[in-house]
Amino acid sequence: MNISPPPSTATPRLSLTDQQHLIDKLEVFKIQGRDKHGQKVLRIVGRFFPARSVSNEAVNNYLEEKIFPNLGESPFSVVYLHTDVNRSGNFPGISTLRSIYDAIPITLKDRLQAVYFVHPGLQARLFLATCGRLLFKSGLYKKLKYVKRLEFLWDQVRRNEVEIPEFVYDHDEELEYRPMMDYGLESDHPRVYVAPCTSSTSMMDSPFVSMYSMRCIA
Repeated sequence: MNISPPPSTATPRLSLTDQQHLIDKLEVFKIQGRDKHGQKVLRIVGRFFPARSVSNEAVNNYLEEKIFPNLGESPFSVVYLHTDVNRSGNFPGISTLRSIYDAIPITLKDRLQAVYFVHPGLQARLFLATCGRLLFKSGLYKKLKYVKRLEFLWDQVRRNEVEIPEFVYDHDEELEYRPMMDYGLESDHPRVYVAPCTSSTSMMDSPFVSMYSMRCIA
């Protein structure tokens, strides 16, 4: 008996034009505000990047048509929000990062003053420490500035001119109460808070005490 294969559940690839429209709609890249030196800021929201839906060609075409020309001829900075970026959903991958870097005109690379990397986390730091110098030229790598908290970003960027998504503020507040997340020592799953125990029973015997594991460095 012949059994027909089940229909494919893979998401069809969007056309190149539709991919660029998607990037634009999600506002992954947006020139907005200025830094403390009066230079333009290119804001990039990593969580918004549709890594599974767009190709390197679509990203590069979008940058070349919509972003690069609008940066002008003056120095500029980049604010990259790494909050909630993960390998399975919105991390672009090494090949895409390299492709984007190679597509940036040399004159634009020279005018780039700094890349403020907000909420880097342990995995991102390890990746850049081991692969960053190979993936990017040393000149760009030296412009990378880690920003652990938004309060430090405002020392470099005009606060009221750059729009920051609410989830970035939420994560920033969470880090204030769970600072070990910066080093990958806590899960980023919601914590279960336990009311103070009034009996002699040890808290470690309570089934409600949340347990955290080391993040996987992969």
